[in-house]
Amino acid sequence: MYPRINIDLNKLEENCETFLKQCKDNHITSCFAVVKVLAGNLEAIEMIAKSGFDYLADSRLDNLKKMRLFTKPKALMRLPMISEAKAVVKYVDLSLNSELKTIKKLNSEAKKLNKKHDIILMFDLGDLREGIFYQDDYIDIIDEILMLENICLRGIGTNLTCYGGVIPTAENLSMLVKIAHTLENEFDISFDIISGGNSSTVYLFNQQKIPEAINNLRVGEALLLGRETAYGHWIEGMHQDIFTLEAELIEVKEKPSYPIGEIGMNSFGEIPIIENRGMMNRGIVALGKQDIQIDNLIPIDPKIEVIGGSSDHLILDLKEAHYHVGDIVSFKVNYPGLLQVMTSKYVKKNPK
Repeated sequence: MYPRINIDLNKLEENCETFLKQCKDNHITSCFAVVKVLAGNLEAIEMIAKSGFDYLADSRLDNLKKMRLFTKPKALMRLPMISEAKAVVKYVDLSLNSELKTIKKLNSEAKKLNKKHDIILMFDLGDLREGIFYQDDYIDIIDEILMLENICLRGIGTNLTCYGGVIPTAENLSMLVKIAHTLENEFDISFDIISGGNSSTVYLFNQQKIPEAINNLRVGEALLLGRETAYGHWIEGMHQDIFTLEAELIEVKEKPSYPIGEIGMNSFGEIPIIENRGMMNRGIVALGKQDIQIDNLIPIDPKIEVIGGSSDHLILDLKEAHYHVGDIVSFKVNYPGLLQVMTSKYVKKNPK
């Protein structure tokens, strides 16, 4: 059945082993496997759960609920909504937080369930996504958190690159360490976790630029696609081809490359810009924008080019390649593309 996304579980297992060794070599003793891009696919997540990652991490509670059959601790990566606090405490062992009001609600729900809920308090070092802004006064917030009987403050963390594109450096990561030490000294506590970010921090491996006190990362793309996300470089020793998208050709015809007639809006309300290449060996595969943003696709066959598509049809320039109706075309996908096809219920998931 097509379209389908193939998942090479053996290569996934090897990436887990290789990456955890690289973490150990760079004094990262704790690592969260961020599996949100897998959209709750339990066969692939089970492979990761068997490895040495400390937590399975996701941003969606629905996915974390599905992971209850794994004994590995679970972490919620998106800041909790107050409206879901009860479910967070019930299904999640640890969550990232930045709002005192939400943390108090988590404490209240944890008390009802007679549970302790772990949190990492997030600090914004300039990327301007989630977290307490590093220049703000945060002492009083910590004081209130430590008085909550059913909340355990495991540590602090930061997120970089995801919104503002701010690159992790020795300088801004040292700011996080300074905050951690200030809080530990002020309140006579010791943090288990000082989390220095995500897959974008991986580019600092083997450069002795990650401060020694940083002991945790939360990684998805580095693990699953073998790519650090600060500069987009491939990680040595890691597989980049765990995932392959396959789609079936439903039409192969020679046609003009430029539409005939007056051009208006296409089905997505856009005025298309189309290059006139003369007659073209055109193929259509049963895949479309309802499944993936088409510029997130890279044909594996270098003789094929993606030239456009609609909600259900992907149009290819087959050039001199010899394809026929019913043949299968294979694609690489980038991280956003993988997220889209794994989320689409119309794309078959094929772990093997």
